Amino acid sequence: MQKKMHPVRLCARDCLMAFLLALFAWPAFAQEKFPSRPIEFIVPWGPGGGSDQTARMLATLLEKELKVAVPVVNVPGGTGNTGMTKLIAAPADGHSIAILAWDSFATLATQSPKWGMDDIMPLAIVIQLPSGLYVAGDRYPDWKAVEAAAKARPLKVAISGFGSPDDITANYMISKGLRLTAVPFAKPGERYSALLGGHVDLLYSPTGNVVGQVESKQMRPVLLLATKRLVDFPQVPTSTESGYDITLPQRRAIIVKAGTDPNRVALLSEALERAVSTAEYKAFLKKSHASPESWVSHKDSLQLMRKDLDDMRSIVKSMPKKN
Repeated sequence: MQKKMHPVRLCARDCLMAFLLALFAWPAFAQEKFPSRPIEFIVPWGPGGGSDQTARMLATLLEKELKVAVPVVNVPGGTGNTGMTKLIAAPADGHSIAILAWDSFATLATQSPKWGMDDIMPLAIVIQLPSGLYVAGDRYPDWKAVEAAAKARPLKVAISGFGSPDDITANYMISKGLRLTAVPFAKPGERYSALLGGHVDLLYSPTGNVVGQVESKQMRPVLLLATKRLVDFPQVPTSTESGYDITLPQRRAIIVKAGTDPNRVALLSEALERAVSTAEYKAFLKKSHASPESWVSHKDSLQLMRKDLDDMRSIVKSMPKKN
């Protein structure tokens, strides 16, 4: 005959089993809540530049959407690749995001960074704007004067880093007969100071990065890398009308590490879409001279990125080899 267990002991055993099951199930339940802690927002550039400005604007808006802190962490170096390495080293859990500027993205076409397309997942492209070549104050009245000077002697142009769209554009123009020397600066403020201090002759910059300096007349664009003139700068010629078949628009995407849970990717992408739909962000785009249709969804951004990468590789391949 089977011995019956005392009711008290039976209750104790069942309670213990229930406790153990709940204990082991707790991590699964805990993982269901996302985000459960602050989301680190990596900016692979120093403070003050366009990527930093964009990230800080979005971080403020995302905190309202996600109900957690979104601290911005600047990690400059290596044309943005130091910050990209930090993202790739973090867990693929959605608690680390980064802003990928096309300055860094272009290095996939020009160099061999320690990351590739398979290492990242775009949440969305959040800003698209043209770049230009700027001069300080009243130096050089127009682009024709810059061209004449660059054919007579070498001109120094401040860029974000080797392998960037800045570098590609400078080398393209060198192949067209301009004597340019690219000088890289990892920190945006150093680039601007180099131009204003007379240490370089030209600055390559997206339009939104130097709004304050342009408004204060410290610097001004002499050539915009675009197919048509900007409404805000009707007197400034474009690269295409000036005979240079290159535009390389600046885009910035928000990315996570590849392998992040698709549900978390979707949640973050949706939060970003709500953030860029706000009046604050639309005003930011306008002040940056960016396209009001800058948004490219998670679904479509990967396709655009691959096209841009193919285009940059084609430009690099078409240029004469350096001696």
